[in-house]
Amino acid sequence: MRASLALHLALFRRQKAQIARAIEGQSAAFRAYEARYRRRTSEYRRVLTASAVSQRVQAADVVYVGDYHTLPLAQETYLELVEGVREAGRRVVLALECVEGRHQAAVEAYLAGRLAERPLLARLGHGTSQGSWSGLRTLLSYAKRHRLQVVGIDRRAQGERSLELRDAYAAERIARAVRAEDKPRVMVLVGQYHVAPCHLPAQVERALGEGPEARGLVVYQNAEGVYWRLAREGKVGMSQAVELPDGALCLLNASPVVCQQSFLDYLEAESGDSPLRDRSAAERFREMASLIGRLAGVPVGRSLDEVEVVTAADEDALVRIQQRGRFTQGELLQLRRHILSRESCYIPRARTAYLASLSLNHAAEEAAHFVRHCAVGDAMEAPRRASDAFYARCLEEALGFFGSKLVNPRRTCLGTGEWALRFAGARGVERQIAAFVLAHKAAEVEVPDEAVKLLPLRKDRLFHGVSHALGYLLGDALYRDFDGGQVDRAELRALFRNPLEDPRATYFDWVRRLSR
Repeated sequence: MRASLALHLALFRRQKAQIARAIEGQSAAFRAYEARYRRRTSEYRRVLTASAVSQRVQAADVVYVGDYHTLPLAQETYLELVEGVREAGRRVVLALECVEGRHQAAVEAYLAGRLAERPLLARLGHGTSQGSWSGLRTLLSYAKRHRLQVVGIDRRAQGERSLELRDAYAAERIARAVRAEDKPRVMVLVGQYHVAPCHLPAQVERALGEGPEARGLVVYQNAEGVYWRLAREGKVGMSQAVELPDGALCLLNASPVVCQQSFLDYLEAESGDSPLRDRSAAERFREMASLIGRLAGVPVGRSLDEVEVVTAADEDALVRIQQRGRFTQGELLQLRRHILSRESCYIPRARTAYLASLSLNHAAEEAAHFVRHCAVGDAMEAPRRASDAFYARCLEEALGFFGSKLVNPRRTCLGTGEWALRFAGARGVERQIAAFVLAHKAAEVEVPDEAVKLLPLRKDRLFHGVSHALGYLLGDALYRDFDGGQVDRAELRALFRNPLEDPRATYFDWVRRLSR
């Protein structure tokens, strides 16, 4: 297996575990539902061309398109399929999971021009931010522009049978649309697991009963099993679509890592972050670096042309970083671990920003680190004894967090109260990190010499976890006082340009300065 593929697959598994932790409480029924989907999407029969996909869609009466709700590309691809069949002249109905059936009247009022978009979204429970349904506004505005019927097919359901009940409800709504006298083509957009033939499509067949047969077609998007099989065969870049053994299709427009990342970005957005969807990550990174550079009095113009921006979506991320700097095997192993930890970083030696998430906070923080590198050059990576390296990292983390607050003032970090709760409720390394953070914060103002004795210097995870937390706390305090006028621009510029010849003294000076 190629090293880049192995890293990408390992990152996928890490992110999968992270998502599973974020959505705890999956029932046995859900796990069985998921397993049926995965069995259906573990193999493929042959690679298909775009024209072959179009022909298959044109020949179907009901097309079940799998959706990844937080990935805008998933909804855009659905609309491309709709556009292809709309031009054929047969009436098209959009059956959307992102609209509950109880809101059908409101949707119809919007499509008829009797209800504006803002109150519609409010009724649908999405407000102006669209939550996990990132493409809802695009779907509805498309339907309105082309005068297409929209049918809401979701309903609220809880308990062990919730998936079965939702599929049954959606099936009845879809079957009703199919039975219309003019025999429209129904284009369904619903979560990927639902479109497995044994799930929603089977329910629709039962709902249609003994009437005229409606030809169904399942179209998955970026099914993990298919994607990784193609990746191992070296065919991902050459395959736009494949046919599965049961006749279903799978479109390939994004890697499973990118799909996962869109969901993790959504979780961060829910906590006050913003996704970088409207422009490329590199473009936004450069904009933020310019902004932070102007404030810090650091010229970054020429360096912006040289900096590389790599994201988790890039399968060759580690290779690209390696090509831009000289690294030992041990350092490359550390970089690989860092990528797998899903943490962003700026790598001075390679002049490369690695963004583990396409989020405003991540990009702004690494842009601040880049500005810092422009200010002090090689001093950013100067060799230091362990305790000095610890405090140097605290200060670098502080400047990074400060830079992200300049771009997104709503960003927050864990305070000492939250760290106390984490100490009480966490286990293992997380609890140890909390203990070190609390002990250091308790000692650093009154007895800084004692605080120095509380440094976790021998274990990498503790070293990085504690310095990261202390740095964020310092950066948060720095932004608070800068925003309040207690820290002026000259002081800030001096800190960005400080080569940290004595990082321990600098750290404690700023702790005292910001504690007044």
